[in-house]
Amino acid sequence: MQFGMNLLLWSGGMNDGVLPILDQLKKMGYDGVEVPLFDLDVKAWESWAKRLDNAGLARTAVTVRGVDDNPVSPDAGVRRKGIECNQRTVDCCEAVGATHLAGPYHSALGRFTGRGPTDQEWKWAVEGMQQVAEHAEGTGVLLVPEAVNRFECYLVNSHADLARFAREVGSPKCRMMYDTFHANIEEKNVRQAIHDCQDVLAHVHISENDRSTPGKGAIRWNETFDALREVNYNGWLTVEAFGLALPELVAATKIWRRMYDTELQLAEDALRFMQANVQKRWG
Repeated sequence: MQFGMNLLLWSGGMNDGVLPILDQLKKMGYDGVEVPLFDLDVKAWESWAKRLDNAGLARTAVTVRGVDDNPVSPDAGVRRKGIECNQRTVDCCEAVGATHLAGPYHSALGRFTGRGPTDQEWKWAVEGMQQVAEHAEGTGVLLVPEAVNRFECYLVNSHADLARFAREVGSPKCRMMYDTFHANIEEKNVRQAIHDCQDVLAHVHISENDRSTPGKGAIRWNETFDALREVNYNGWLTVEAFGLALPELVAATKIWRRMYDTELQLAEDALRFMQANVQKRWG
């Protein structure tokens, strides 16, 4: 098992201020970090690859698409831009050495039509992701798109829908991720949800029901870790938590109050929580 920490708790992008945090996360015992990949400057990510290597941290990445580059937009030009941005993001992942690309980049985050997805939108999403997966061939990057709850997205809410999406994309370069926060809202049976997607499951976000310290809220953690052990999951467990350090994310994450002492204390507590649960079940 590999333990990761999503850097969105501190920053929406990579900058020199992140460097001491990387060293502290490594000292805690994290295997890697999940980098927020919104800047599509490949050269800049090549530079960060060296810095992350020096810190001794492996990496995954997370990205999103928005209204202007929505892969399921009714505007063909916008759809094309969405595909191209996803392809460029794969290039940046390759440059920085990120092995997995997580996030809701199948459609625009926070954009709604007042109804559920149409068959046409689903078709656009699958066909667009097929093009991104083809672009990822020959790289070390695995696509692991994310199911997002109904308040943030309408295309893919449940992990069963996401598993269906990955299967229809039909590429070894496209699997899926499981997110405990979104599952807490959308899944009736956590254990069954994990079992039902095990053939395409390749990444896991560990996120509390209030987006703060994992293990200190209401997520059904025993069921979650039991099910992951039952399906023999052995990949990244990556903490995704949000706070007040990033004003530009407040509107998206709806975090208005501080729910932990410090970001580093959250990271420390989350790592020990994951390690204890893995040790208990995987030995």
